[in-house]
Amino acid sequence: MKKILLVILGIIVILAAILLIKTYTYPFKKNMADAGEGWKPVKNDSAILRLSGGIKIPTVSTGSLGEFDYAPFARFKEYLKISYPLVYQHAENVEVNQYGLVFRLKGSNPALEPILFLAHMDVVPPGDADIKNKEDNIFKPDDTPLSPVTKVAEDWDYAPFSGAVANGRIYGRGAIDMKGMLFSLMESMNNLIRNKQIQQRDIYLAFGFDEEVGGQKGAMQIAGYFKKKGLKFDAVYDEGGLIMRKGNVAGIDSDVAVVGCAEKGFLSAKIKVKGLGGHSSMPPMESAIGKAAVIMKRLEDDQMKPMITPLIKEFFDNIGGAMPFTSRLAIANQWLLRPLLLSKLTKNNTTNALVRTTTALTMMKGSDGTNVLSPEVEFVVNFRLLPGNTVKDVREHIARATKGFDVEVEEIDNTREASGISPTHTKAFKMIEAGVKEIHPGAIVTPYLTMAGTDAGKYEIVSKNVYRFMPIKITSAEQQSIHSTNEYLSIENYMKMIHYFEYIMKNYDK
Repeated sequence: MKKILLVILGIIVILAAILLIKTYTYPFKKNMADAGEGWKPVKNDSAILRLSGGIKIPTVSTGSLGEFDYAPFARFKEYLKISYPLVYQHAENVEVNQYGLVFRLKGSNPALEPILFLAHMDVVPPGDADIKNKEDNIFKPDDTPLSPVTKVAEDWDYAPFSGAVANGRIYGRGAIDMKGMLFSLMESMNNLIRNKQIQQRDIYLAFGFDEEVGGQKGAMQIAGYFKKKGLKFDAVYDEGGLIMRKGNVAGIDSDVAVVGCAEKGFLSAKIKVKGLGGHSSMPPMESAIGKAAVIMKRLEDDQMKPMITPLIKEFFDNIGGAMPFTSRLAIANQWLLRPLLLSKLTKNNTTNALVRTTTALTMMKGSDGTNVLSPEVEFVVNFRLLPGNTVKDVREHIARATKGFDVEVEEIDNTREASGISPTHTKAFKMIEAGVKEIHPGAIVTPYLTMAGTDAGKYEIVSKNVYRFMPIKITSAEQQSIHSTNEYLSIENYMKMIHYFEYIMKNYDK
């Protein structure tokens, strides 16, 4: 017995030694924590005023398949022409499907594949939260900047389409998502033209107008236009990841720039469950709503299996060096500890979304009367597909959950597969790293999986290198304000974003 215990103890010691050695020798990415401040922003009141004016135009996209009021979009197009005459004079400009905009600044070497920068001009509705200050035309760019917010506000400090400039911020719906990026791109191209800097390869800008409702009329048509012209892009850059401020990514004591190298797929299913209707005084043993509850319970209890994809492995390899020892231990020893790592990741809603196709019950409809049994109950379940899972996998998953019940399943909205995964060894990705280090040298730059939908996936038909990243440093609360209340972009972030894009455009072939 003593020998057996000694053998077991020896095995434990050897195993512990292996785990420690692998942890301390694992090739986590090194981070330059004391890399300095980077490029210091130079305030440009004219650029700030142009963005402010663009926010004032309520280019709201709502409804199904892009059926909304297009009058503000016509005004927005004219506003860009007035604001950037140099771009319209010196860059080719084309309208696609009436409101989509494409700009091409010719380079000196037509043999090189061009690069493409994306944005969208539409915004989501502002909601009906109260407005604290309803004064018009507030433009105070010299205010002392307030610190970034730490929680989402219940009210708007200024009207959502005021474009107010105060407190070191540019307020309004779309300031971040994503007129700030659109105007940054126009400013960057305008600066290249004004300074007579001709780059080697063509630079394209493409602005959709219905991204918030699926991009079928905007980005999809523009991508098709490029495809028909036979264009292939060396890089496509769109919104997606951000630079999360130190302390806003759990367990990481550093700024983290997350670059979306892939995007989750999407499937929303309306499931109609049939049962016996009638008066509630004589109910059946199992109602339609009870049957629906069983199916919903199955969907939540038996979700699709989690997995660490190659992209998420690279993400952990990059950020792991800044994480606590226990996290580094699990990442470095997945050969043994992967089940424990996955168990921990799936217990948090944010990290759970990184490692599995998520299941979200979002809508439900039954009887309109308190004493009426509905013969049919319907609910909606939304899946965001992890790369590695397919639409077919999700459909089979739904079929298993509804087995044994009389149901109808209808897919609503725009079903789409998860995107392809763009590589990180390319010049296109290295330029993102260089651009981030230019403005935030201490930030960890890492590939990431974009959870929400963007226009970027539609451009996979013209490039294999599609990256989703907006170079602004924000808190979690600022990020949550994007489709919520009191959205704003700090002046510092706006100035740095202009510099970032201009840096990439000027240095892509240097």
